[in-house]
Amino acid sequence: MQKLKICLLLFRITFSVSAFTFGGGYIAIPMMRKNFVHKLKLISEQELLDMAAIAQSTPGAIAVNIAVLVGYRLAGATGAIISCIGTVLPPIVIISVVSMFYQAFRDSTIVSAILKGVEAGVAAVIVDLVIDMGQVILKEKNLLLTLLPFFVFIANFIFNINVLFIILTSAILCVIQTYIKSKQGGTFS
Repeated sequence: MQKLKICLLLFRITFSVSAFTFGGGYIAIPMMRKNFVHKLKLISEQELLDMAAIAQSTPGAIAVNIAVLVGYRLAGATGAIISCIGTVLPPIVIISVVSMFYQAFRDSTIVSAILKGVEAGVAAVIVDLVIDMGQVILKEKNLLLTLLPFFVFIANFIFNINVLFIILTSAILCVIQTYIKSKQGGTFS
């Protein structure tokens, strides 16, 4: 019975997050954080950050990936499937409706104005997410993780270094740091 309640909760939350967020997976993360971490306290802040990192590094839509990971964490394979369905159902319905009325939506100045307003809101939510995630990293007092975002930004934005090289280098540096900490008797985090 408990698993059924968790699955229904997963479906309700992932469905509503997917239905009412515009801008992709990065917008879904703060909504999932609000529901699963702060409101229901079903997962920790660190678990969500780990899931967000995995969701970004695996193929597919970030919102679907993180929903599947949260679902799996809370209710196993059944929870992952329920969360996936809850996440993909709203866009399927919305795209189906929009495609039926494509001509009317395309020519509507009201719809265009609404979407421009949504763009500004999405940008604000993404900035808020970056600040929140940055604060969590700063609390760890890990010099590598604190400096890495700045060096990555400089490497990509200023020196135009390939993102694949940046990701591989960052991963190697973090693996080396973890290995050194484990040899020194530090914790594996």
